[in-house]
Amino acid sequence: MIVSVHDVTGYILDDRTMTGLKLQKLLYYSQAWSLVWDGEPLFEEKIEAWPSGPVIREVYCGYFQVGSPWPGGHPNRLSTPQRETVVRVLDSYGSKPSRLLKDLARHEKPWQEARAKVVPGQRGNTEISLASMAEYYGSLVAK
Repeated sequence: MIVSVHDVTGYILDDRTMTGLKLQKLLYYSQAWSLVWDGEPLFEEKIEAWPSGPVIREVYCGYFQVGSPWPGGHPNRLSTPQRETVVRVLDSYGSKPSRLLKDLARHEKPWQEARAKVVPGQRGNTEISLASMAEYYGSLVAK
């Protein structure tokens, strides 16, 4: 079952605080790895390729510190496999600084493809497709 990005945000921020920039990148990687590990999107909201990397407009909060509880988020809606995916993403990416996550995402193919026709520095709202995320991150998994 696909949940709302607000529910995933609530789960990520449970007992944590972080910058909005870091939250955006953790949501992006949660979506990407859900496509690979679970074979389906984690949430339905689209991810846009902004100059600062992948952004989900519905939970955009700039560079400010954010924490729990997240308004409108119901972390208990996530299934066990969804929680496991988010936990694996937090284990892999959660200790990395915001700027490193931003740079990492911007150097990967899904963001670069979505930004290909956007003037550098321009905000734009080009969607990073689920197909490009599944293809790219799926190719990173040892076969």
